[in-house]
Amino acid sequence: MHPRDQTIFALSSGRPPSAIALVRVSGPQAGLVLTTLAGKLPAPRQASRRLLRDGAGQPIDDAVVLWFPGPGTSTGEDVAEFHVHGGRAVLAALLAAISLIPNTRAAEPGEFTRRAFENGKLDLTEAEGLDDLIHADTDRQRRQALRQLQGLLGNHARDWRERIIAASALIEASIDFSDEADVPAELTAPAVKAIKALHDEIAKVLAAQGHSERLRDGLVVAIAGEPNVGKSTLINQLARRDVAIVSPYAGTTRDVIEVQLDLDGYPVTVIDTAGIRETDDPVEQEGVRRARARADDADLVLWLVEGERAVDPPSSQVWIVRNKIDLGGAGSSPEFGISASRGDGVPELVEALVEFAADFFGTTEGALVTRARQRDLLGRASDSLRRSLDLVEEGEELAAEELRAAAYALGRLLGRVDVEDVLGAIFQKFCIGK
Repeated sequence: MHPRDQTIFALSSGRPPSAIALVRVSGPQAGLVLTTLAGKLPAPRQASRRLLRDGAGQPIDDAVVLWFPGPGTSTGEDVAEFHVHGGRAVLAALLAAISLIPNTRAAEPGEFTRRAFENGKLDLTEAEGLDDLIHADTDRQRRQALRQLQGLLGNHARDWRERIIAASALIEASIDFSDEADVPAELTAPAVKAIKALHDEIAKVLAAQGHSERLRDGLVVAIAGEPNVGKSTLINQLARRDVAIVSPYAGTTRDVIEVQLDLDGYPVTVIDTAGIRETDDPVEQEGVRRARARADDADLVLWLVEGERAVDPPSSQVWIVRNKIDLGGAGSSPEFGISASRGDGVPELVEALVEFAADFFGTTEGALVTRARQRDLLGRASDSLRRSLDLVEEGEELAAEELRAAAYALGRLLGRVDVEDVLGAIFQKFCIGK
């Protein structure tokens, strides 16, 4: 039996114990599972209270069950839901009873969503939006993921693909009538106009996105500088809790400490690095090596120095933060003066970080691109459209081939053609039961 013909089940709520747990079943045997455990099928899409019993007739739990006949379901298949008390013993008994029913098995990570995709209930961009929504930590991440789940990019991509196919049909028709002098020109002129409009639209989307796809992962800010200048104290101020050891002794921080922050809805990872200095201690040397590597990869570096000490920033993406201004130091824009121990100047630094994040991510409210995969395929489609415009004068056959390539790229974006190589990588990142 093909895996897609098997009925899958999984716990779709949080880890037990919990007040209520949700177990979902999807596939051709979902109705049999429900009747075996609950006695009979309830009315479709109506909650019904039932005493669940296992195959031996022993009671499992007093539960609420629902029945969703396909294809009008989230997966496109028959779906059953069991809302039970969330104790470990209850769940163990229920899952064991389901597994004994022929042709049922535990679901793999993301298998419910993959079946929804394969049954045409959502395209690949919407599936990616669902994954992002599940893992959203900040409000801006949530809003961006929800827009994607609701088809923001997918709807545009489908429209673009249909228009490309229509333009391609005109180009190919002109090839068929190439022996008639006036017909090819009458067909190619509107096709060229449509192709140029499409190219301009997609190019505008790509140019306006900024780093919107990075909103999923967040902005990375590294706090760097020499030992004992207040890096750990500053990260504790930003996190509003003690996450790094504060000590007057140089070399206390020997590894990279990361803190996830929500700054006005922007996800920001702040890294407290080991103090960069020459040392003979092999453990501290490794900490310094890691600190330099993370600072090099960071989107922004806050370089801490004491007071008015001179410093030569290593790159343009470095802000000089002069610490211990309570001890006589000073700072002026574009540098920042703070007291990491007292918190003076930290709110102004945070406000500047929020502004930097806003500029970095761009206008995320209308962002279409949320993943590097999407940007790559849109870029390929745009390039193919541009080449088709360049080639149409040389020969309609070459232009038509580039249009086919553009439509193919958008088909891959939607997951409708040749995407087996990416499906596993995408859906395996989902949690079990989704």
